[in-house]
Amino acid sequence: MKIQDSPATHLTYCLNIHPGESWAENFAAIRDKAVRVRDLVGPDGEFGLGLRLGNQAACELLDPARRKELKAFLADNALYVFTVNAFPYGQFHQTAVKEDVYAPDWRSPQRLQYTQAVAKILADLLPPHVQGSISTAPGSYKPWIQSRQDEEAMVRNLVLACFTLFDIRHTTGKRIELAIEPEPDCYIESTGELIDFLTGPLKGYAQQFMGQQHQVGDEFRDGIWEHLGACLDTAHAAVLFEDPLESLRRLRQARIHVSKVQVSSALRLQPRGRALEKLRTFAEGVYLHQVKARRPDGTITSYADLPQALAAASDGADDEWRVHFHVPLFFDSFEGLHSTSDLLTPSFFAEACQASRNLEIETYTFDVLPADLRPADVTDSIANEYRWVLKQMGA
Repeated sequence: MKIQDSPATHLTYCLNIHPGESWAENFAAIRDKAVRVRDLVGPDGEFGLGLRLGNQAACELLDPARRKELKAFLADNALYVFTVNAFPYGQFHQTAVKEDVYAPDWRSPQRLQYTQAVAKILADLLPPHVQGSISTAPGSYKPWIQSRQDEEAMVRNLVLACFTLFDIRHTTGKRIELAIEPEPDCYIESTGELIDFLTGPLKGYAQQFMGQQHQVGDEFRDGIWEHLGACLDTAHAAVLFEDPLESLRRLRQARIHVSKVQVSSALRLQPRGRALEKLRTFAEGVYLHQVKARRPDGTITSYADLPQALAAASDGADDEWRVHFHVPLFFDSFEGLHSTSDLLTPSFFAEACQASRNLEIETYTFDVLPADLRPADVTDSIANEYRWVLKQMGA
């Protein structure tokens, strides 16, 4: 839905909450789930969608007949698509995902080809005069990157993806930005690392790489940076003990496009007693739940997943834990567990609506929440998240 006219800003929720890898399953989620969410929160106007297309669905939606059917459905139901989550390439629900969510990474031609396919699809679906975005993996999982050659391979593929977006803009007039999404323990995990990457290794090597490509003109050399930016996931930032409002301001000060803001919330707690025991019920086998532990002296200890943190827990050793487990935005506290949604203030949303044209609610974990927190109807919970966001915005 459009939440602001000047500059034009759109709000949606990410359909990655709905399981499904085929296009048929994705289309069913739009028809059966997203339409109901629209009816609950925005029945009187056009309602924006944030697709999640894995590689299988993207390959199937390259079929013009399928896109024609989708566009007819969108028009008949006052729906429009303006952003796509192209971070998870493969299976994202109901199986052990863990660090495989980062594969193939940006060293791989498969990641490039998949992103180019998503760009072609979004260019066809995106309404005129609406800015689009594609959120993507932050390079790779940090332990996988071992050499300068790994970094250069990532940069080459990112530049080639931007060339595709540049070409789309010049042939269709539609602007789509590729949004790198920092995530704990990834090659780019923090706002500072993203700024360093986009202003350092990427820019330097990108200029060198483009200089070797005789078909690349000066217009592209200057215009590439219009198509590459940041996806600020507020839960990821909070896990790193960042203030998302300050993260937005740092990105803008560095003149980096905030192509998308993913509005999300993580767990926080003082790791002792009842809170620590309750946290054990969040340890599950599908997703990575990275933990950052802050000690009394301010130092940060990292754990690759929640079970490792729980095994190392020592009552009173740490002041606070932040856990990469997306919890509903309206979640406040539960038996000593709290959320980072208190960082998503009216001031944050005011800044977000100035910084970015695309805002997306992203809570994909409803089906792995502990049983006593799991909603009976996920569409009602998504609608409640919209209401929470709109209230914070003063809408």
